[in-house]
Amino acid sequence: MANALQQLIRERLDRKGWSYGDVARRGGVPRSTVHHLATTDRVVRMPQSTTLEGLSKGLELPLDTVRRAAAEACGIHVYGTPATEDTAAHPADPEVDLLIASVQKLSADDRRHVAALVESLLDRTPKN
Repeated sequence: MANALQQLIRERLDRKGWSYGDVARRGGVPRSTVHHLATTDRVVRMPQSTTLEGLSKGLELPLDTVRRAAAEACGIHVYGTPATEDTAAHPADPEVDLLIASVQKLSADDRRHVAALVESLLDRTPKN
């Protein structure tokens, strides 16, 4: 089964009738990079920001869409405010995104410990 980034790239190429080279030229990234990301089943680490920006430009998609697909392809599930919501009212917090993504890498037993810790921290009464 294709990962999220593969699906995104393939669907866009099919819909627009583009080649890897078309995307590469528009985005200013090597054709081999576009091909690699479109055909690699398991992305081991997150592509560099400049690569994601170029891919976004080449695919004519929002950067956040490409970044999320790349994160999913790496096994990192990004939770946050969708781009359509008011980001001034809900500013992004990288620490929260990192914590959520990291928790999924823990064992089931360790996740239970983290959940218990969070519950205890939330139940604390503030000291005056």
